[in-house]
Amino acid sequence: MIKRLLGSLREYKKDTLLTPAFVAVESVLEIVIPTLMAYLIDYGINRKDMAYVLKMGGALVLCAVISLTFGIISGKTAANASAGFAKNLRHDMYYNVQKFSFSNIDKFSTASIVTRLTTDITNVQNAFMMLIRMAIRAPIIMVCALIMSFHVSHSISVIFLVIIPVLGFGLFYIAAYVHPIFERVFRTYDHLNNVVQENLHGIRVVKSFTREAHEQTKFEKISLKIYQDFSKAEGILAFNMPMMQFCIYTAMILISWMSAQAIVASGNNPAVGLTTGDLTSLITYTMQILMSLMMLSMVFVMIIVSRASMERITEVLQEKSTLDSKENPVREVRDGSVVFENVQFSYSRKAEKPVLQNVNFRVNSGETIGIIGGTGSSKSSLVQLIPRLYDVTAGHVLVGGVDVRDYDLEALRNAVAMVLQKNILFSGTIKENLRWGNKEATEEQLVNVCKLAQADDFINEFPDKYDTYIDQGGTNVSGGQKQRLCIARALLKKPKILILDDSTSAVDTKTDALIRRAFQQEIPDTTKFIIAQRISSVQDADKVLVLDDGVVTAFGSHEELLKTSDIYREAYESQMKGGAVDE
Repeated sequence: MIKRLLGSLREYKKDTLLTPAFVAVESVLEIVIPTLMAYLIDYGINRKDMAYVLKMGGALVLCAVISLTFGIISGKTAANASAGFAKNLRHDMYYNVQKFSFSNIDKFSTASIVTRLTTDITNVQNAFMMLIRMAIRAPIIMVCALIMSFHVSHSISVIFLVIIPVLGFGLFYIAAYVHPIFERVFRTYDHLNNVVQENLHGIRVVKSFTREAHEQTKFEKISLKIYQDFSKAEGILAFNMPMMQFCIYTAMILISWMSAQAIVASGNNPAVGLTTGDLTSLITYTMQILMSLMMLSMVFVMIIVSRASMERITEVLQEKSTLDSKENPVREVRDGSVVFENVQFSYSRKAEKPVLQNVNFRVNSGETIGIIGGTGSSKSSLVQLIPRLYDVTAGHVLVGGVDVRDYDLEALRNAVAMVLQKNILFSGTIKENLRWGNKEATEEQLVNVCKLAQADDFINEFPDKYDTYIDQGGTNVSGGQKQRLCIARALLKKPKILILDDSTSAVDTKTDALIRRAFQQEIPDTTKFIIAQRISSVQDADKVLVLDDGVVTAFGSHEELLKTSDIYREAYESQMKGGAVDE
């Protein structure tokens, strides 16, 4: 895990390595200062030697200035290293997520990925900064201070050998108890983000059904759970400070008592035993040792908090897409022909029943295929296998005579354009949204595809026309307008296969008919799959595929299905009868 995370340091390795070096110089100089103070007191002030006082005073100022300078530099390099490390981690995680298949995204959930990219990386960034500064500074000061204190007095310094193990045991106990709580907290954060995301996405539905109180209650329950877990964890971590203070005060009392006895016994004579200067340096070393232990405890706590985050980040970084291109893949799609051979598909290998089973049909390039079926009949699942958004569980899907698993993924998906059931527009102008289909598209090409998609008329009614700004999610355009813009965007790809997944459901029948007529006239060589609920949207197709509970029950022309398919005929008659009544 650590090795995988440190792989994201890259260009910030230099700052990461320089920080401990600068911290080491700063720390060593801080250890020298108490000894210089002891010399100044014993050999300068006590002997009233002003020349010596000035000499030691100058040395103290020089050490302090150099230590301060290296402290400032180490702070700057540590900030660069930690911020850069976090930046690279976000980049690496986001880049890997972009390669995920739908199965990978389903595994983590959108809310969890967002939490890992924000909260978890911030925790790791803070822990990393503490590691390259405090975790270096504290051990150096503690070890050097211990050596110097033993040099001053072996008998008194034994106190530290008793206190340090007590602190170590206390910290170990706290870490072992708190880590599982923090793991649970971050999982709850995922749930919280999911609730907020869902609420904001469906805010119009929430308000139309006046369910604000219900959503608030749901949010409060999760928020309360986070509060309770954090309170419990922080309550345990709070024992860290009293334990440190108890050890500090105990050590100070014992050292002062034992040192006072030694000074009285030696008559404050450096040649005989302990002196006032030695006591001053011992007290300073005591504070440095115990402050170092306190810093280590802070690092320890931060590592405990961030350990769960590190594990969650590593999970995303190490996740491999379930869809990979083979070595030497096919990089060109010959035509838009599609063949399904004994296809079976399940979203999970553990599923008791497949979503699609024993699907067989053949489509020639340029044909228009209608797909109908009841809700949950797996229409969307079927077409998502064509651009290989998912892999078949068994059987083969061939595009242009080649199994989709043998294609380079980018080449295959560039040849297939999809207008999904849930249309998505991004924040930006209409032009910018359309150019997702082709970033090099000219103004004339934009207008042409919008005319085919019956979108040009309403675009020109906007004050800014094609430069009209689209809010995030396309909230400032209607459902039908959004669908037509998404169809135009797909057409810009000039695909060999065009898939419309119930993507004209929000437009009227006249506009639907105009869009289908434009397809026939303008893109006759493109294979078109049209998923629809209205029989009128598919009855002019070359063939219609009827799905029922993941099984193809019929495949043929409109006229053939009226004779051979009970499901198709019943749907046709019910819709035609409804149309007659409406008229």
